[in-house]
Amino acid sequence: MQVLWRLERAFVKEIVAELESPRPPVTTVSSIVRKLEAEGLVGHEEFGKTYRYYPILKKKDYRKSFFRQMMEDYFGGSTEQLLSHFVQEENMDPANLKKLLDKIKNKEDAD
Repeated sequence: MQVLWRLERAFVKEIVAELESPRPPVTTVSSIVRKLEAEGLVGHEEFGKTYRYYPILKKKDYRKSFFRQMMEDYFGGSTEQLLSHFVQEENMDPANLKKLLDKIKNKEDAD
């Protein structure tokens, strides 16, 4: 999905070319892309017997869903615990922490 989000539209060979070495076989990537299509995450355009794929699921929608699920699964649904993890365990840069706190404050003021 990362490659498709970056390229926006791509043939399987173009997807393979974007992957790091050692690159998987074209058949493997083709199978994965078809599975993603069956799940409704990817669509395709036909060019004869060749398909050019494109993402249906937007990256921001995936990210939102992923973080919501991660917060539920690993942090008991607590935003506070999630943020505490990044501050304590990931050694968050104090300047970035200040920016985050400013965003939180601005959101509170807007509500």
